[in-house]
Amino acid sequence: MSLAALPIFVRLGGRPVILIGAGEPADAKRRLLERAGAAIVGEDVQASLAIVALDDPEPVVARLRARGVLVNTVDRPDLCDFTLPAIVDRDPLLVAIGTGGVSAGLAAALRQRLETLLPAGVGRLARALEAAKPRIRARWPDLGDRRRAVGAALSGPLDPLADQGDDAVARWLEDAVGAKPVLLRFTLTSPDPDDLSLRQARALAQADRVFHRRDVPSAILDRARADAVRIACDSAPADPGSGIAVDLEMAR
Repeated sequence: MSLAALPIFVRLGGRPVILIGAGEPADAKRRLLERAGAAIVGEDVQASLAIVALDDPEPVVARLRARGVLVNTVDRPDLCDFTLPAIVDRDPLLVAIGTGGVSAGLAAALRQRLETLLPAGVGRLARALEAAKPRIRARWPDLGDRRRAVGAALSGPLDPLADQGDDAVARWLEDAVGAKPVLLRFTLTSPDPDDLSLRQARALAQADRVFHRRDVPSAILDRARADAVRIACDSAPADPGSGIAVDLEMAR
């Protein structure tokens, strides 16, 4: 399946962004651009991005596109080269939810739901992990071991959906003795990937290998990391190998 759009994060601090329009739609975009640190300019200024909030935007959009400017047109997804997602801000963590302009209301509803799930301190956890990078590299010199250790921690003692204290990362590093091999076994009661529990979904997202019976639907296997090895087998492995392994079977 191809992506309808490629989601990217663009640093706009001090960079010019064209904003054309008036009223609340334009004001809302202005506030967003100001939060991102953009330099808001008019149509005649050279810029790579533009936001248009007009009742009849076609002529302006045509002029901007002729100059190679990427345009977002408010309430006109057919005239958008890029769209602006609903945002959950847990600095430095940003979660963006977009529908390609199909339903801003749906994106907003999902943002509101995620606001209640993500603790206010999850950004503090991100900064603590960044500060601890030298110690993490020293403890796990191998990149694969390091990724598995951090992944296992984020499934347990450093759960990002739980409020973490200021010393959580330091305590984890003190207690860690290495990334031990892990095999997580799940019996699935539904072929629908939307019915996966949070624990099951997180395990698939972190697994190095996914062992599965042949009747496990591909839609569920697709929830695993793209680089995770998929291994069809008739029973759970006796030796799942190093790192994190997940074994899936369907309920009978």
